[in-house]
Amino acid sequence: MSVNAELRTLEIDIPAQPEALVKLSLLLAEEDVNLSAAASLIEADMALAAAVLKAVNSSLYGLRGRVRSVQQAITYLGMREIAAITFEIGLRAAFPPAAELEPMWARAARRGLVMGRIAHKLSLDAWAAHSAGLFEECGKAVLFRHAADHYRAMLRAARSDTELLTLEHAGFGVSHDALGAALCESWGLGQAAVACVRHHVLLQFGLEFPPQMPPNRRAIGAVSVIAHALINDPATVDEVTATIAPLAELDVTLALRSVRQVQEQLADALSHGR
Repeated sequence: MSVNAELRTLEIDIPAQPEALVKLSLLLAEEDVNLSAAASLIEADMALAAAVLKAVNSSLYGLRGRVRSVQQAITYLGMREIAAITFEIGLRAAFPPAAELEPMWARAARRGLVMGRIAHKLSLDAWAAHSAGLFEECGKAVLFRHAADHYRAMLRAARSDTELLTLEHAGFGVSHDALGAALCESWGLGQAAVACVRHHVLLQFGLEFPPQMPPNRRAIGAVSVIAHALINDPATVDEVTATIAPLAELDVTLALRSVRQVQEQLADALSHGR
């Protein structure tokens, strides 16, 4: 079922994709991505370029030297990670600043990075995984923009995202996972990323795939589950990986090795962060 079906009668606006991201998406869709053109596109917006460089030079990436241009950032980190940072910044800019959303944006940056790197090591679509991680909670920003005071109270009251879904359905008739998936669709993300965002709460807390999630879209969902465990409860990541990987037809041994390698990368980045 299309995620839009349950939104037809609701008066909740989905923000449009910024023009710069539309153009970047078109570049990324090309078989041979023109890296110079992509760098020039980002650098054409001075505020966007400055924000990208600030993110690249943060402790999350732990680069040894300071990066001073988008082209240099692409050389160090690759086009996918720079494109993902650009999308993260564009996504944040689509919503009014709010202190309550800052932890969510921080989680999105870390989760997207982790999911993209795990997917890359598993020879999966790393861009789909990275973007799914970035957009996973974005439906919360949609609801916050729609009714800030009402939603602020929900965020305070919910002890988990499963409880939050219940409160959202009662208060708005829709939950943030469905809204997040709708935003992914409207911004042109692939169906694997859309499905991951739509079902991430069920996946992470239930460790099972819903019947409506096609087998060919489950791998990115499994990466979401593994990344969630790695970030929030590292002691459980081996058990979680061993449970979810076979359900997505992923090799458990390779998945565990990939998780450990990404975990080491993050620890190394933090140790060299400024």
